Amino acid sequence: MATNTVEPGPLTGEEPKPLLDIKTPTPSDIDIAQSVKPKHISQIAEVKLGLSPDEYELQGPSKAKVRLSVLDRLKGAAYGKYVVVAGISPTPLGEGKSTTTVGLCQSLGAYLGRKVLTCIRQPSQGPTFGIKGGAAGGGYSQVIPMEEMNLHLTGDIHAITAANNLLSAAIDARMFHEQAQSDEALFKRLCPTDKKGNRAFAPVMLRRLKKLGIEKTDPAQLTPEEVSAFVRLDIDPDSITWRRVMDVNDRFLRGITVGQGTEERGQERKTGFDISVASEIMAVLALSSNLSDMRERLGRMVIGNSRQGAPVTADDLGIGGALTVLMRDAIMPTLLQTLEGTPVLVHAGPFANIAHGNSSIVADEIGLKLVGEEGFVVTEAGFGADIGMEKFMNIKCRASGLRPNAAVIVATVRALKMHGGGAPVVAGTPLPHEYLTENVDLVTQGCCNLARHIKNATGYGIPVVVAINAFSTDSPAELEAVKSAALEAGAFAAVVTRHHSLGGAGAVGLARAVVAACEQPTDFKFLYDVDLPIKDKIEAIARSYGAAGVSYSPEAEAQIAKYTAMGFDKLPICMAKTQYSFSHDAKLKGAPSGFTLPIRDVRASAGAGFVYPLVGNMMTMPGLPTRPAYYDIDIDAATGRVLGLS
Repeated sequence: MATNTVEPGPLTGEEPKPLLDIKTPTPSDIDIAQSVKPKHISQIAEVKLGLSPDEYELQGPSKAKVRLSVLDRLKGAAYGKYVVVAGISPTPLGEGKSTTTVGLCQSLGAYLGRKVLTCIRQPSQGPTFGIKGGAAGGGYSQVIPMEEMNLHLTGDIHAITAANNLLSAAIDARMFHEQAQSDEALFKRLCPTDKKGNRAFAPVMLRRLKKLGIEKTDPAQLTPEEVSAFVRLDIDPDSITWRRVMDVNDRFLRGITVGQGTEERGQERKTGFDISVASEIMAVLALSSNLSDMRERLGRMVIGNSRQGAPVTADDLGIGGALTVLMRDAIMPTLLQTLEGTPVLVHAGPFANIAHGNSSIVADEIGLKLVGEEGFVVTEAGFGADIGMEKFMNIKCRASGLRPNAAVIVATVRALKMHGGGAPVVAGTPLPHEYLTENVDLVTQGCCNLARHIKNATGYGIPVVVAINAFSTDSPAELEAVKSAALEAGAFAAVVTRHHSLGGAGAVGLARAVVAACEQPTDFKFLYDVDLPIKDKIEAIARSYGAAGVSYSPEAEAQIAKYTAMGFDKLPICMAKTQYSFSHDAKLKGAPSGFTLPIRDVRASAGAGFVYPLVGNMMTMPGLPTRPAYYDIDIDAATGRVLGLS
């Protein structure tokens, strides 16, 4: 979310009168959010979206889960217009991408009278209590109740955490029991006798038997060789890629040792924790099309290899069904609303710099059906367009079959000055002088970053609208320089917005530009052919960053060879890369070129359906800063009111 701590510049005279009670100076995000009483969520569900009472489940008065059965009812309905919002390479403060997404939808719905639905990710508690803050938007363009959205919401991330760690426990438990028992003993325990003395396979076990080429369904008919193949996963501890997760930034859990208890028979091994939103289960949730699809994806997640080199899946461990049970409610998107009463679906929350950085296919598809042919679904892609939008196009759109009508790229004068050579922007410290005074040359030099994002986005065959999120310190000359650079780079339109301080009224120009852009013809195309070898796909993405080449560590080379042999080479690529630069080095600003992109390691998310290279020193467990956001978060014990969220 943006940290707009300064006031917007003067109105242009084009903005309509705001529907909200606007205060100047703009109060804190949480004060604004708590000043607006949400409509009962049934009004949003039934009046705004046309849902019937049996198509949603109330989760209190201000939020609801939307049942996937709505897709059955709307099976033949036309899709609405599909708009994806991304940004330029941001400062650590954020440039207001979530805020712009919300403001645009408020404008489309509350001011232009269009049927609209916002689709955004669920915030992780890691950044909420860490450095970034929440992700409910900001100022007068927010999703409410913002404290519920930024904290537990309906528990989807907790379900992911529980499912992920259940699988972790199953991996270590299986290795523990295999080490201590004979084939016969394992078989008797895996297929215990019933009261009549008969043995039966659990339904999930039939999946492993099929994988082994064994067609028998009666345990008594297995030969000793088949029994051994069935019960012995023989997991190679050094091959295990599955890690435990938690929804907290805890750098000291990046590397741990498990199995140190006296009862674990010396089965120590090194592993670690990732943040929950980096779990493959989160990616599976975001890319599944329905409950059945999610069950299949969870079951085929690969946790490592046997000592013979065969991939070991969650279904091999017999746990795919149990994981799905834990995730049963999580597959339903959560319905909330904006400050101006337009509907929002919050669902899934994969990080863009680690995972694929987009909300769910299910939410987008439900939205596109509900708004109808003349309506709009605006979905947000995480961080800069080089990662969030690239993954939206090449991973999410491949999986869903949906195609966007237009893209919005959010830019700020502040970030462009940084890319033009301005001093580093550091969260929690005052902005340097050049960010607070006019410097058109610095802005112009930094527009190379915006231009490359526009070029990459238009390369997908869709029109691009640039939203210039304005601050009070932005001069008219600086804003005009950004507009000119955007149009010169190929943008369909470039519009100055003030939705943070005015709500939807401050984004009407942007909304009109997006409506016009969605009327333009499109010629959608992917960046690469998914059937290309893994390295060719990595290198196609690297070229879009401006890289001259790619280097691979020995570990990455070995993993690429292994995944190719396993048949995972036909999956799309999900680069785990810093969001602060096109390159692997966060310090390289602007539009760097000619660099070599280093691939440190390569992992596969076979259930989610992508291969993800780790670029440079990219971490899958963030750390807390010296001064985390939790210093400001407290509660009014007398009223229960949450304080200090941003």
